Amino acid sequence: MGGVGSADGADGTRSVVDEAAPGPGPDRRGAVVAALMLAMALAALDATIVSTAVPQIVGDLGGFSLFSWLFSGYLLAVTVTLPVYGKLSDTFGRKPVLVVGAALFLLGSLLCALAWNMAALIAFRVLQGLGGGALQGTVQTLAADLYPLEERPRIQARLSTVWAVSAIAGPGLGGVLAAYADWRWIFLINLPVGALALWLIVRHLHEPPREKSPRGTGGTRPRVDWAGALAVFACGGVLLTALVQGGVAWPWLSAPSLALFAAGLVLLAAVVVIERRAAEPIIPGWVWRRRTIAAVNLALGALGVLMVAPTVFLPTYAQSVLGLAPVAAGFVLSVWTLSWPVSAALSQHVYRRIGFRDTAMLGIGTAALLLFAFPFLPYPGQAWQPALLMLLLGGALGLFQLPLIVGVQSTVGWSERGTATASVLFCRQTGQTVGAAAFGAIANGVLAARLGGTGGTAAGDLDSVTRALDPGTAGEPVRRAVADAVHAVYLGAAGAAALAFLVLLLVAPRRFPVLPD
Repeated sequence: MGGVGSADGADGTRSVVDEAAPGPGPDRRGAVVAALMLAMALAALDATIVSTAVPQIVGDLGGFSLFSWLFSGYLLAVTVTLPVYGKLSDTFGRKPVLVVGAALFLLGSLLCALAWNMAALIAFRVLQGLGGGALQGTVQTLAADLYPLEERPRIQARLSTVWAVSAIAGPGLGGVLAAYADWRWIFLINLPVGALALWLIVRHLHEPPREKSPRGTGGTRPRVDWAGALAVFACGGVLLTALVQGGVAWPWLSAPSLALFAAGLVLLAAVVVIERRAAEPIIPGWVWRRRTIAAVNLALGALGVLMVAPTVFLPTYAQSVLGLAPVAAGFVLSVWTLSWPVSAALSQHVYRRIGFRDTAMLGIGTAALLLFAFPFLPYPGQAWQPALLMLLLGGALGLFQLPLIVGVQSTVGWSERGTATASVLFCRQTGQTVGAAAFGAIANGVLAARLGGTGGTAAGDLDSVTRALDPGTAGEPVRRAVADAVHAVYLGAAGAAALAFLVLLLVAPRRFPVLPD
């Protein structure tokens, strides 16, 4: 198979491979896969289902000035806990981490449904996110545990399909529940689904007792780097808060923004010191010393950045420039969730011939060209034109992302797989946060340059402009300005894709050091 090399890490060390990969027997595997799909559905739905119910939530609880933290708080909690849960799953096994994560998620869902004001709802959303981090990382890791390399695309395609369906159905389901029932059902609906997933995991997933790790300290009881976990959580939380709120809640060069970035850098230095001294660090050095994992981390970080362009800015473009209604604008975006899982499922036929790296480079190179082509669409154009680009973009990114995840998981043994998987997911999530901050600044800067002299709402940022417009009623100067702003964002996304291509070309080994199953 192309891309298969020796079992030695690119840093000259040998991965831990002399352990049997724990997991359920073939008769139980179907039940466990069903549980993983349910857990993935919970995490994927929760990222989108709340958005359409915000007016009802604010009308009931108040706190309009805080509502953005319904999303930011959840995202922060998921992102900063990914590396912690990855290491814990390697130390104690996947099952206890998944069970604890599911329990936290369900407890957070129940408390969200009982929230009495916006502050309480935000706090309980953060609790949900603490469980969501365990769901996202551990589900992806267990998928690799369950199947040998030749069969992993099948389970990954199922999980991608769940994600795609959830991304499409989430906003609609949230709107229906908020309009015809009560917004609290958005959280209560998680309880039966999560309870079923939890029961299937407890009943059918059985892992053999852990053997003492060759990287252990010699004792029979594993050590947990709690100081490192707390430092990672604090550092990630502070820096991501600075990125999420900068330019929104306060200007980038204001005292709060500068203070958060300074505190984040101090905490980052503390993380480095703590992790170097820890016997079993939460973020071990080998994650960045091995060329394969380091390259994939950077490439998927760039993927997180570029994904912001379509997911955040395309609906605005479709409504303000093309004059589409919200439902039609959502369809223009959602078409990429149709081609992405299909392309991911078929990618195995490509990487078996040319290898993981070259397959991913083919995908991200195509994505860069498609993103670069967006600003050259006719103005104002027809809805099918950006929809076609999104359909092709989903296919390109499916060819890019899945080979990298499968490839990284195949280069490490069972005792390192959770940490490796969490590191790539963490980098992708962090990339999305960085992309949202950077592209928001780019879009607002273009708008200010184009509309600074027109006065009124047009002189504000992208959010204030689009909130003031009904689909199809925007004046020509405003439509042009929004189009230019989104075009600039897409050019930035094309640059991120080109950066990912260069990272794979220059850093990643041509043949991934895949270990025997």
